[in-house]
Amino acid sequence: MATHSEGIVELGGLFRYDSRHRRVWVMGQRLHHGLTGALVAGAGLAGLAAHRFTPRGGLEWALLGSALMAHDWHDRSVWLARGAQE
Repeated sequence: MATHSEGIVELGGLFRYDSRHRRVWVMGQRLHHGLTGALVAGAGLAGLAAHRFTPRGGLEWALLGSALMAHDWHDRSVWLARGAQE
C-alpha cells in the first residue's frame, strides 16, 4: 500500500482512494456512488424477488441504493464513463 502526500492511497494498482476529494477508483475506473447505489438498489429488489431477503431487508437495501443515486444524480451522465475522470 502506497500513501502519497496529497492524501491518495493506492493498493497494488487495483484500488485508489483520494481522501481530499473523496473519490475511489477500482482498476483505473472511477467508482461513482450513484452507480454503486444502482447496484445496491438492484440487489435489494432482486433479493425480494428471489425471496432471499425479508421485505424489510430488501426495502432497506433499495432505499439505501436510491439515496446514493439521488445524492449523485448531478453526475449521472458520467457514472458509466470510461477512464479515470480526474
